[in-house]
Amino acid sequence: MRFLRTLLGAAALLATGLTAASAQTIKIGSKNFTEQFIVAELYGAALEAAGFKVERKINLGGTLVAHEALKSGAIDLYPEYTGTGLNAVMKAQGVTETDPEKVRGMVKAFYEKEFNLTWLKPSNINNGYAIVVRPETAKEFNLKTLSDLGKASSKLRLGAGTEFVDRRDGIKGLKEVYGAEFAEFKQFAALRLRYEALNQKQIEVANGFSTDWQIAADKFVALDDDKALFPPYFLAPVVRPEIAANEKIVGILEKVGAALDNPTMQELNRQVEVDKKEPRTVAAAFLKAKGLVN
Repeated sequence: MRFLRTLLGAAALLATGLTAASAQTIKIGSKNFTEQFIVAELYGAALEAAGFKVERKINLGGTLVAHEALKSGAIDLYPEYTGTGLNAVMKAQGVTETDPEKVRGMVKAFYEKEFNLTWLKPSNINNGYAIVVRPETAKEFNLKTLSDLGKASSKLRLGAGTEFVDRRDGIKGLKEVYGAEFAEFKQFAALRLRYEALNQKQIEVANGFSTDWQIAADKFVALDDDKALFPPYFLAPVVRPEIAANEKIVGILEKVGAALDNPTMQELNRQVEVDKKEPRTVAAAFLKAKGLVN
């Protein structure tokens, strides 16, 4: 009888644990572009498959909007890039560190001290800035590196996103490190508009990201950052402490990250932007194909 009571008690505790896990709602956010939508959906679907309830808050806005949402508790986690944490949140002006682990360590320590937030293990995605030009522009001005671009910049028009204006790893850094001063600057909030402007010859230079499917598809030339202006931009979940304390959640998120790299992300981005599939559909198919969900 004592054994039976012990067995029933253990079963009750297990059931309670399972119920608590399934009852916990995890609020997942994202910033305002395709890759973020997909990665947030990957996190969400993987957690749902493990029995967690998920509330999605996709397309919150730019970096600082998502960051404030995380700080306030409006969301519990979102995907972020180490270089963005360094430059947009820490505002680490003048930092030239390019070692991925050192950059992650700096950002992680800062977030933990200043915000009581932390970074989990990064994925294999390093989605740093890519400065791209059309093949004919590269040939005409002999552009292979950003040093080459600096010399020719006064004859070229640059198109970039809103955050590129004020960040050191943006227009300021291009001027400081490479002496680049462009003939004209045009701002495009949406990434696709930059590539459309480049194709339509409204600009000669654009800032994109290493996982953009357009670079390979349109045979754009990504210029070499020969003086290491851009820090590494490894993608990782930034989370609230209660998420970091849950080993099951952490394990799920890190398994998703381990399955991702730049070529994979380029293809997932392409499926959404070219094939017009929904991010949630693309995420679900990928997780199933990788055996991460049933």
